[in-house]
Amino acid sequence: MQFPQSLNRTQLPLFEAFLAQPVTPLLNEAGESAWFDEPETFSELSLRGAAGNCLHLLAPILRELSQEQDARWLTLIAPPATLTQAWLRDAGLNRERILLLQPRGEQSALDLACEALRLGRSHTVVSWLHPLHRPVREQLADAARQGKAQSLNISLG
Repeated sequence: MQFPQSLNRTQLPLFEAFLAQPVTPLLNEAGESAWFDEPETFSELSLRGAAGNCLHLLAPILRELSQEQDARWLTLIAPPATLTQAWLRDAGLNRERILLLQPRGEQSALDLACEALRLGRSHTVVSWLHPLHRPVREQLADAARQGKAQSLNISLG
C-alpha cells in the first residue's frame, strides 16, 4: 500500500533532529554515570547456531580487526578447532597480522588472554571463554587497560 506524499513538504533530517536532543547518560545503582571518558576495553559477542554459520558471521569482524592500521597483533586465544589457517585464508583475513595462541601446561586460556592483553603487543585479544562471570570480565578489562588494548570474548553456543 502506498500513501501519496506532497512534494511541497520537506523532510526533517533524521540525524540533525536526533543530535539536537540532549543526551543523558545512564546511571548505575550508585547513581554514578555508566559512561566513562576512556574507551571501553572489553566486549563480548554471543553466537548461537551451527558452527559453520557462527564462523560465517564472525569472519567479517575478524577480517576488519586483522586489517587494523595499528602496528600491533590481532591475537586469538584458544580458538575453536574449526578456526584453522585454511579458514583464516578463505575468510580473507590478513594472516601476517594474526597470532594464534594456545595455553600450555598449567596455564589457562584466561591467564594467557590476560597476559597477552597486559603486554600491550596486541591491539585486540580475542578469546573464547565461557561461562564469563563479572569478575572474569573485570579481570580482562583491567588487563586490557594496562596494555592499552581491546578484549573481545566470543561465546559460541
